[in-house]
Amino acid sequence: MSKFEKKKVMPRYMAIAVLLTLVGFAIVGKAAYIMTGKKSYWDTVAAKMKQDSVSVKPNRGNILSCDGQLMASSIPEYKIFMDFQPGDPTDTAWSRKRDSIWTTQLDSLCEGLHQIFPNQSAAEFREQLEKGRHKKMRNGTVGARHWPVWKRRIDYNTFAEVHKLPYFSLPTNKGGFHWKTFNARRHPFGSLAQRTVGQVKVASDSGYCGIELSYDSILRGVNGISHHQKIRDRYMNITVAPPVDGADIVTTIDVGMQDLAERALVEELEKDNASMGVAILMEVKTGDVKAIVNMTQGNDGRYREVENHAISYRCEPGSVFKTASFLVALDDGVVDTSFVIHTGNGVMKMYGSNMKDHNWHKGGYGSINVARTLEVSSNIGVSYVIDKFYHNQPEKYVEGLYRVGIGADLALPIVGYKPPKIRWPDTKTTNKALYWSKTTLPWMSIGYETQIAPINTVTFYNAIANNGRMMRPRFVKQISKDGETIYETQPEVIKEQIARPQAIETMQTVLRHVVSQGLGKKAGSRHFAVAGKTGTAQVSQGGAGYRSGQMWYWLSFCGYFPADNPLYSCIVCLKKPGLPASGGGMAGAVFHQISEGVMAKYMKVKLEDAHDSTSVLIPEVKNGNVLAADYVLNQLGIATKGGWGGNYADGTPIWGKTESNRQEVRLTETKQPRNSMPDVTGMGARDAVYMLETRGLKVRLSGTGRVKRQSVPFGATLRDGMTCELELN
Repeated sequence: MSKFEKKKVMPRYMAIAVLLTLVGFAIVGKAAYIMTGKKSYWDTVAAKMKQDSVSVKPNRGNILSCDGQLMASSIPEYKIFMDFQPGDPTDTAWSRKRDSIWTTQLDSLCEGLHQIFPNQSAAEFREQLEKGRHKKMRNGTVGARHWPVWKRRIDYNTFAEVHKLPYFSLPTNKGGFHWKTFNARRHPFGSLAQRTVGQVKVASDSGYCGIELSYDSILRGVNGISHHQKIRDRYMNITVAPPVDGADIVTTIDVGMQDLAERALVEELEKDNASMGVAILMEVKTGDVKAIVNMTQGNDGRYREVENHAISYRCEPGSVFKTASFLVALDDGVVDTSFVIHTGNGVMKMYGSNMKDHNWHKGGYGSINVARTLEVSSNIGVSYVIDKFYHNQPEKYVEGLYRVGIGADLALPIVGYKPPKIRWPDTKTTNKALYWSKTTLPWMSIGYETQIAPINTVTFYNAIANNGRMMRPRFVKQISKDGETIYETQPEVIKEQIARPQAIETMQTVLRHVVSQGLGKKAGSRHFAVAGKTGTAQVSQGGAGYRSGQMWYWLSFCGYFPADNPLYSCIVCLKKPGLPASGGGMAGAVFHQISEGVMAKYMKVKLEDAHDSTSVLIPEVKNGNVLAADYVLNQLGIATKGGWGGNYADGTPIWGKTESNRQEVRLTETKQPRNSMPDVTGMGARDAVYMLETRGLKVRLSGTGRVKRQSVPFGATLRDGMTCELELN
């Protein structure tokens, strides 16, 4: 064993110790320098690696129809960008490799972008990307950090295709391809009920109009909070408070009824070249708005939903207001339907102004009662009654208008609603528009000098249909979350009784007669009874008055159906220039289309309810092939006996007898010689031809249906080659 040589070893240990001590001091010094001299630099780097309290947007709730169909829904959309300085700038090895990948894959990338976005060529994409790659930044670096690849938003499927392209498939911190996500609002049914459902502001993801705006806080949800931090070689989102998604709004709108009403209205608007149109369909018992259409003609002649005129367009309603005037008089008991009014030749002086009926040029209506006054919409008749009984107490008439509900503030939850403006008697004001003159009452009674939106008018008529009970129009049925109902609205009564039951019943009868025997015939139906009132009013052009250039008209029809058991109320309004102009003929025609469409498509009636005891329940059986007749009758559950013919067991013909009298069908075959002409009248063409051709006859046919006449009489002797002509009907 060798001897330890202290003099040689110790100097080496000392040198190592000194070296390590110097290294330690250097590390401590460097750390101190980083903590002080380089503090701001590393704070900046840390800030890039971490983001505190990042707001996380929730998913906006859906808006659905009454039967659960999506009317507005949020889907993700993306804007795509390139960062030409991704990752660690000191990693020069990766920078060189990235540049090499960019050079070799740029052509494939641009060609792929062109295939996805054909409106821009591959060369244009290349030029655009190279421009961003060589852009000089303010800090002296080269390469844009947030360069748009495509300027518009794209859907998820398109985004997925772009993300698969060469180079863009690299991780974000390696290649620089990144994106921004948005919640886009989509309407599966297009513009259907657009102004009522509403729209969303793109920038703020908040409601802009309609239900989207009125229920914005419920639909929007609550933002969440997360931390965005880089851990090792990747960024991670650390959730602090998760976002709370918005709830869904279930509306009262029926998509099918909405589409039906919109098509019927637009068809009439195009035919009449009208500038604006409104249609509202309401459920009588609940006040649920099943359809609400607002159409405005654009500069290109097409009709779109621009404003919600149904709730905001206050105008002079015209003759549909006469119903409210007479209901006040009936409720106050100052007249009944037998009260006779002398309208003369259709022109009557009222305080220096001429009041005219629409048929004044034909000699007027003469003496008519109150009921007939509404049926023919006589201006003179209504004005005379109201002025006669309320001239000295005009405030009593106005009080009556508010009492029957035509002036009620409906307090609708939809932003933009404007309540009616029905002024009170005031002779002291200096404002000409508010001054109560002697002519105010007569003209107000027929729908002028008042401002009422269509939603108020239909609510009033809905109350008449509902036996005097006025319901608040309801647009939202319930609020749900994750398929569960968290809040359900209830039908709300505004007025329990707008008038005495007797007055309501009388008005119901009169409104029914308006359609059956008055000016509202075009709104009626052959299949069910309709009640309502027409309206044709001249439209004031503001300060220019009623006769500034071309005359404009506000045409309307408001009513309900079926009249004997009201289910729906409806108002249709059109604004058009010039003549012809007819509330009954134009607005009434749209009402007719809507009412018949609703009754045909959406009324679910039990089969037994459709049973008619007076109808022929056993089908008419033609003479002919007994096997075919027997098969059909047996399939219908009707017992049969015998062969040819068409008689019951008691000898009466099959057709024309009801099921209640039927016992059994006897099919008897008539026997006759082969050389004798049979009686084929009443047979179908196939059976008649078969029977005659088997007897050697040639047959000629004319017409369709059953055999009405045969050229060879029954019982005639047949000869070879004989021709028989059969006339069918």
